[in-house]
Amino acid sequence: MSTSADEAVVGRRHVSISPSILYFGTPVALLATVNEDGTANLAPVSSAWALGWSVVLGVGCGSRTVENLAERPEVVVNLPGPELWRQVEALAPLTGARPVPEGKRGVYRHEPDKFRAAGLTPQASETVRPPRVAECPLQLEAVVRSMRPGGAEGDFRIVECEVVRVHADDSVVVPGTQHVDPSAWSSLIYNFRHYYGLSAELGFGFRSETAAGSAARGG
Repeated sequence: MSTSADEAVVGRRHVSISPSILYFGTPVALLATVNEDGTANLAPVSSAWALGWSVVLGVGCGSRTVENLAERPEVVVNLPGPELWRQVEALAPLTGARPVPEGKRGVYRHEPDKFRAAGLTPQASETVRPPRVAECPLQLEAVVRSMRPGGAEGDFRIVECEVVRVHADDSVVVPGTQHVDPSAWSSLIYNFRHYYGLSAELGFGFRSETAAGSAARGG
């Protein structure tokens, strides 16, 4: 006899599709790098993940960000909250590359001062040259440890970075600890080219170091 769970699975219908992108709910990050003339470049990415204090980024080739990381391997991974989605979107059609790469022409335009264009504020870093984004609640200063081609045609770079300093707005830190409060911090999520924030908490992992506070909140 089938269980109710079995019946639910059997009743589900899957179809084969070929979506143009696979951003299935990934966090947005603003990458700050340094240009050859010492000015700052700022670029949004939606391919980033972390393991320990290592962060892996996926960045398109032909971008100013890739050039900067190859020549000056320092970066600040700025993590915006949902309220900054308009500023992120203002950066989306801009490129620091000049001339604009052929594959981006007609869609992107050159912009030398992306902080100004997006209405964001540069903030001096402590261990690396690129600036932080003052409006972002989490800011990760990092150095590049490796960069290699990715994709079937090598059309992006996989960049592995080591985080050397973390800055967190005190509003998202559990008082008296080194922990980010998951009830106070919400990532900006890029979900199939639409912007979302996190929903209400569903539960916590068995290794959570902030579970007591979560339980007290009824999570």
